[in-house]
Amino acid sequence: MAAPPPEGRDGVGETGLPASVEAAWGLRGRPTKGPRPGLGVDRIVDAAVRLAASEGIPAVSMGRVAKELGASTMSLYRYVAAKDELFILMQEAATGLPPEDCPPPSAGWRARLTWFAEAYRDVLEANLWLLHIPISSPPATPNSVAWMEAGLDTLDGTGLDEATKLGVMMLIDGYVRSQAGLAADLAEAMRRSGRTAEESHRQYLHTLTRLADQRGPDSFPAVRRLLAAQVLGEGDDPEADFDWGLQRVLDGVGVLVGGGAR
Repeated sequence: MAAPPPEGRDGVGETGLPASVEAAWGLRGRPTKGPRPGLGVDRIVDAAVRLAASEGIPAVSMGRVAKELGASTMSLYRYVAAKDELFILMQEAATGLPPEDCPPPSAGWRARLTWFAEAYRDVLEANLWLLHIPISSPPATPNSVAWMEAGLDTLDGTGLDEATKLGVMMLIDGYVRSQAGLAADLAEAMRRSGRTAEESHRQYLHTLTRLADQRGPDSFPAVRRLLAAQVLGEGDDPEADFDWGLQRVLDGVGVLVGGGAR
C-alpha cells in the first residue's frame, strides 16, 4: 500500500485537496478511531444529506450535524475540516456515478448529449438542495470527475477541440441547473400559495391582462399579442419545455460541430 500523501497546512495534502477528499480517492486512509465510537466521514455526510433534504442547505452546519449524530461539534473536525469540505462530500454522495445507459457513439453526439443533460437533471431534481451549494472549485471528487468524463465523452468524434468541448459542457451544466432551479422555485411558490398550477396560471393571466389594460390600448403591444394568441401556459409540460430549450441549445452546438461558428 502506498504511503499517504504528506499533509500540508490546514490538512491539505500534496494534491491540493482536503484530506477527506483524498480519502475518497483512496489516496489516504480514513480515520478509524475518534472521540466517539462509530463516528466517521460516511455517518457525518449521511446525516448532513438528510438534514439538507428535509430542511435545506441553510440548516446544515457542523454544530447541527453533530447534534443530529449525538456527538460534539469538535469531534466532527477529526473527520471533516470545515463546512465547505462537508458540502463537497455531500455533493459527492448525492450525485453518485453517472448511469451506464448512455447511447452508443453510433447514436450521434446529439442523442448522447441529450442523455447526459437528462441524467444530470434527474440528479438535481432528486436532490434540489444541490442547487444551493456554493460552487467553490472545479470538479475534484471521484463522482464529479466521472460525470465530467461522461459529458466530454459524448462529444468524442465531433471534431471539436478540447477547450470547446469544455465550453459546451459548461453551457449544458448552466442550462440544466437553471431549468431545475426554476422548476423548483415555481413549485415552492405554488406550495406556499396553496394554489394548483392551473389556478396560478389563471391568476397570472388575469393580473397581466389587467396591468396591460391599466396603461391603455396602445401599451405593451407585444404582450397584448401574446395574450391574444392564448399560448401562455398552453400545453404546460415541464418535460416538454425542458426538452424544447435543450434542443435549441444543441442547435447551437450543432453549428460549432458543423464548423459554422467561431
